[in-house]
Amino acid sequence: MKPHAMNAVPEPHARIFLLSHMRAFTSLAGHILGSHPQINGYYEMHISYDDTAALDKQLAVFLEGDALKPSSRYLFDKLLHNDYRLRPERLGRADIKILVSLAEPEHTIKSIVNLFAQKAAAEPYASPLEAANYYMARVQALAEFSQSADRPYFYFDAELFQRAPEQLLPKLSHWLALDTPLSERYRRFSHTGKARKGDSSARIHSGRIDRTPVDYSHVAVPQKVLDQARAVYEACRRQIIEKAADSLSLR
Repeated sequence: MKPHAMNAVPEPHARIFLLSHMRAFTSLAGHILGSHPQINGYYEMHISYDDTAALDKQLAVFLEGDALKPSSRYLFDKLLHNDYRLRPERLGRADIKILVSLAEPEHTIKSIVNLFAQKAAAEPYASPLEAANYYMARVQALAEFSQSADRPYFYFDAELFQRAPEQLLPKLSHWLALDTPLSERYRRFSHTGKARKGDSSARIHSGRIDRTPVDYSHVAVPQKVLDQARAVYEACRRQIIEKAADSLSLR
């Protein structure tokens, strides 16, 4: 067998894709996964995976700011917006592990509003209605993906990262066939906390899972909007779990 160069991903190019939405603990997930010696990558690369050329682009984007770990197996990316698609059937024989995750609507929508309301420029997602529309459209798109996906995927409730990582991390370690288990502690990377790379709050810099809940009770969302989002979440979550090869949920 030919030895692989230290700065090349071994063939076949193994990938981990996390399909989720904003404010669903995905920065925490990326840092925990990306801190494992077999996994490269931890942030959102804003790429659509429509063909095999996208895999080369993903590697090039990663290498712009980071180096691959010796003997690593995976390259990670997360897709949180409907502008970026994952089409596994177009990625040839690439070795792919897919994770799908949802967070419940009220906390998520309030978190989105709170985040974008702090920005200097006017942001559409500072509006509860726009934040809810994004959330519902994204959750529905993930349900549609689950109905047509030609590769198996693992589903988990996003809140497990904060509420029960002792249950979630062993399941993820097994699903990804990692040599050693994932840890509740993680590294800080070159893009940690940067805009458009994920969570920019102080919490992500702690290097460990912070189980302290964040209170967004000061953010007001009309009850009618929350009820609609809850109905979409319940229906789509049920569809996604039904099609999952394996899953872990809070209830």
